[in-house]
Amino acid sequence: MCNAACPVNFEFQNYTIITSQCKGPQYPPNLCCKALKDFACPFAEQVNDLSNDCATTMFSYINLNGKYPPGQ
Repeated sequence: MCNAACPVNFEFQNYTIITSQCKGPQYPPNLCCKALKDFACPFAEQVNDLSNDCATTMFSYINLNGKYPPGQ
């Protein structure tokens, strides 16, 4: 099954809300989860649409911008 391209351009979003709050080495869940929610909620409809690749694209850019280690 081939997913449609994401209608949101995640490449140029502002990831500061996540990267400024979710920091290692501990990555505190209370801060990281809130930051992810604050960032992602405006895109909830697109990210939850399984017919596109928004979720995968969004998390790829979060990891790129935050330089998070695998599994975090």
